[in-house]
Amino acid sequence: MKRPDGRRFDELRQIKFTKNYLAHPLASALIEVGGTKVVCTVSMENRVPAWMRQQNLSGGWLTCEYGMLPASTHRRMRREAADGRQGGRTVEIQRLIGRSLRGVTDLQKIGQNTINIDCDVIDADGGTRCAGITGAATALQVAMKAAGFPNNPVRELVAAVSVGIVGGQPVLDLCYEEDCNAEVDMNVIMTESGKFIEIQGTAEDKAFSRSQLNELLDLAEKGLKEIFELQRRAVSGGPGPALRPKRLSPDKGIGSMSNILGDVEL
Repeated sequence: MKRPDGRRFDELRQIKFTKNYLAHPLASALIEVGGTKVVCTVSMENRVPAWMRQQNLSGGWLTCEYGMLPASTHRRMRREAADGRQGGRTVEIQRLIGRSLRGVTDLQKIGQNTINIDCDVIDADGGTRCAGITGAATALQVAMKAAGFPNNPVRELVAAVSVGIVGGQPVLDLCYEEDCNAEVDMNVIMTESGKFIEIQGTAEDKAFSRSQLNELLDLAEKGLKEIFELQRRAVSGGPGPALRPKRLSPDKGIGSMSNILGDVEL
């Protein structure tokens, strides 16, 4: 099967992190996964939610808000604020991102503080929730360094990637066109130590077997190991050479790889 962008079935899209993309948050990261671009920011406030105070709970809290800009899709999206409420998809995704990051964060170590994660999709080409989790986890590690905690509350990295069956072929990291035509669509969220936080898998066309599930999970794990390496390079702050040259049309040379501080490409 030929993929729309010419990738191998087990090949990630080009991924790029730009650390501290915005000036005002505690930390931020722009993550680009193929044509999908998500700005992830981390802010902190010196209070906890009312429900924690009412229950006299110790430690802090971490929460997320997610949204898509009107021009992030082919047809302009109406702002949810204009409708006066968030859609079900938005609520589902921001809860997923929050759960994923809380799964690797020791909330007792952040004191009576709330960490606010914001993920804003500025361009969408499939996999926005996976990009949001991966970009937010990267920005969160940078933020914990900036906050000066004596012991990092974030135990390890977490990342997400999509896998699916398209045209009978298991594939890694679906773009929008593939996502629309997938017989099976799955998002896999995993920690750096190889443990799963969440697996969302749906048969869009026909049911899939246990052996196909295992094959998809193996494919996701392969891609996530590559993503974790990119995250580590982005957090470390080194220039990080490109791990794989960009795909170029046949009439163009490879040229020089990016060596910009804070940018890491795959």
